[in-house]
Amino acid sequence: MNLFVIGLAFFAMLGMMLVGMPIAVSMALVGIVGGIAAYGAPFMDSIAPVVWGVQNENLLTSVPLFVLLGELLLRSGIADRMYIALSAWLGRLPGGLLHTNIGSCALFAATSGSSVATAATVGTVALPSLHRRGYSMRASLGSLAAGGTLGILIPPSVNMIVYGSLTNNSIGKLFIAGIIPGLLLTGLFMLWIAGSSLASGNAMREAKVPLDQRIRALVHLVPPAVVFGIVMGSLYFGIATAAESAALGVIAALGFVLHSGKLRWELMRNCFVSTARVSGMILLIVVAAFVLNLTVSLTGVAEAMTKWVSGLGLSATGLILALMVFYLVLGMFMDVLSMQVATIPITYPIATALGVDPIWFGIFIVLMCELGLITPPVGMNLFVVHGIRPDKGGIEDAIWGALPYALIMILFTLLLLAVPQLVTWLPGHM
Repeated sequence: MNLFVIGLAFFAMLGMMLVGMPIAVSMALVGIVGGIAAYGAPFMDSIAPVVWGVQNENLLTSVPLFVLLGELLLRSGIADRMYIALSAWLGRLPGGLLHTNIGSCALFAATSGSSVATAATVGTVALPSLHRRGYSMRASLGSLAAGGTLGILIPPSVNMIVYGSLTNNSIGKLFIAGIIPGLLLTGLFMLWIAGSSLASGNAMREAKVPLDQRIRALVHLVPPAVVFGIVMGSLYFGIATAAESAALGVIAALGFVLHSGKLRWELMRNCFVSTARVSGMILLIVVAAFVLNLTVSLTGVAEAMTKWVSGLGLSATGLILALMVFYLVLGMFMDVLSMQVATIPITYPIATALGVDPIWFGIFIVLMCELGLITPPVGMNLFVVHGIRPDKGGIEDAIWGALPYALIMILFTLLLLAVPQLVTWLPGHM
């Protein structure tokens, strides 16, 4: 197929998304029109088995379960108590509660799987307190927007499930691969907060909390830690599949909600409705992506692109550097899920053909999607934290506040490129 036609179809799909057409409709439309153009009406007969197969894939059962897990922890107040406990331990560091923002985002990310949910949850708890204490709103919004991105890097991650489903890679290995990069990126964010606070000469610090109170506060960190241990432990030791580990996490979360006395029908109804809404959107997009993949595979688009890139003489490192620029620009105009499902069918075969490890590439894609969450004009986390700020300032505070973290992510991606073992070592021992 002519590369011009491939490019035209890709940009037509992006154009439909940018003018507000639903992601699933845009992708399915391009896939169906392209398939009919190449094979005629009989192409439609091949779509039904694909849709049926996707909807019956056991792997995708984990998506609504992980979404429900995050909803339970959010609506039961566990996230609020978690923030208070971490503030007792991290508040004395240079930067004060800004460290608590990052720490809470990392811990909530270990049970949520959604960056937007992480930023919204921790932001709702943190921003009123930060505003009252006189913290810079720019620094506060930036730390929350960037901390929220950890939701799709620290496992469990819905976006890793989507990547694994589209590329037929192990979800367990992807989850395990995200642990070390997630912890390192969390540490780098906190290091930036401490360094910039000290350099400003006005480092905010919270009052010292007595040791006995800090120790008692640790009980509020037990629920997310136990849920994370159950989910990742069952995966790492091969006890459960991704869907089964998600179910175990939901059961554990229900136990903690029951223990807190918050288990009421109203709470469960809200959790179920929100889970159905989010999961339905994700699964529709995944189905549309598989329809597009069918057209891509039947028409030889991936092979044509792979041959074209190979003809350029790019090394694996050169390709990754080029893709960094590509995703950085694309992330300014597309949301995370759109970026994944629109580009992975093309970029994955090219990367693996040049010898890039598929698990490493999955973490790379997630990092690039994280960048998209905090780059304007379509950075979802920027809009989320701006929408819940207690004052009435402009969104430029969130944009400028998140900029240093975006630069840290770019440098961190280069570090992973130089030392790929940071990603591949842990899943290699499964």
